[in-house]
Amino acid sequence: MSSTITVPNLISIFRLVLVPVAIDAILTGRFDVAFWVFLIAGVSDGIDGFIARHFDQRSELGAYLDPLADKLLLVSIFVTLAVIAIIPVWLAILVLSRDVLIIGAIVLSWGLGRRLPIQPIMVSKANTTAQIAFAAMVMFSRAFQWDVGGLWTLGMVLVAGLTIVSGIAYVVDWLRIMSSEPGDPGRPE
Repeated sequence: MSSTITVPNLISIFRLVLVPVAIDAILTGRFDVAFWVFLIAGVSDGIDGFIARHFDQRSELGAYLDPLADKLLLVSIFVTLAVIAIIPVWLAILVLSRDVLIIGAIVLSWGLGRRLPIQPIMVSKANTTAQIAFAAMVMFSRAFQWDVGGLWTLGMVLVAGLTIVSGIAYVVDWLRIMSSEPGDPGRPE
C-alpha cells in the first residue's frame, strides 16, 4: 500500500465535497444539478478505483475514505429526498439504518480490540448498485420530467429488499467473526 496522499484519496475527498452541493441542489429543486453532481461523483468513484488498482495507489486511508464518500453521498441523497417528500421516509430510514448498523458494528469491534476486514460482500454490491440506480432515476425523472411509471415502485422494492438482505448478511458475518477466537481460520487477523 502506498502513502496516504494519493490521487485516489484526493478524488474521494472531492466526492465528499460534492455531498453538500448535491444536497443543496435537491433542496432548492435543481434536480438537473443534483443529477449531474451525482453522475460526476459516480464517474470519479470509478476513476479513483481504476487509478488505485492499476497504478498501485491503494492506501489504508483509501480503504476507508472511498466507501465513506460513497455512502455519505447516497445516504445524504436518500435522506434529502425523503425530507422533501419525494421518496417515502421509511425507505430513507431503512437505507440509513443499515449503514449505521454496519458502522456501529465496526466501531464496537474496534472497541473490543477486534479488527474487521473492510470488504463489501456481493449482496452489498448489488444493494449499492440498486441504490445508485434508484437515486439517479429519481433525480433524472425530476430534472427532465420523465415519467418512470412502474420503475418507481420496482426500484423502491428492490432497494428495500437488498438493503434488508445485505444488512442481515453483514450481521451474520459480523457475529461469525466476533464469535471466533483469534487465530481461527474463519477470523481475519
